[in-house]
Amino acid sequence: MTEQNIELFKQVIEQHIPIHKFLGLKLLVLEKGFVKVSVPFRDEVVGDFRRNRWHGGIIATIMDSVGGIVGGTHFKSFEDKLSTIDIRVDYLKGAEASSIIVEGKIVRFGNRILVTKMKAFQNDELIAEGKGVYNFFPKDNPTEK
Repeated sequence: MTEQNIELFKQVIEQHIPIHKFLGLKLLVLEKGFVKVSVPFRDEVVGDFRRNRWHGGIIATIMDSVGGIVGGTHFKSFEDKLSTIDIRVDYLKGAEASSIIVEGKIVRFGNRILVTKMKAFQNDELIAEGKGVYNFFPKDNPTEK
């Protein structure tokens, strides 16, 4: 990816995808097959108000987004598409009231199926890990409707 492509991709991810904009998602690292993002804590992400902790569904949403972003590093056209088939998240520790870092990498990239692994961290401590499976539809795929 050229610097110009990276900047365009970053702008699309951070500013044009409504859930990313709402969450304040920021791309920290963007490489072909690897992505790292940061998401700040805010009141709207609380799931356990008694302990002021992140909602697990929000963490899963961010992990799914990271899986999609890392898949997008293989797009050859703005018209390529990606859709989630399945995602699994294992929560290892409650996420406290501070920002989280989520990274994702591609573990398998086939003709139509893409598999990613994601990890979520807080203060360099692993709090969740997951696996995502995605359909990948290149623009020139004749079977895509």
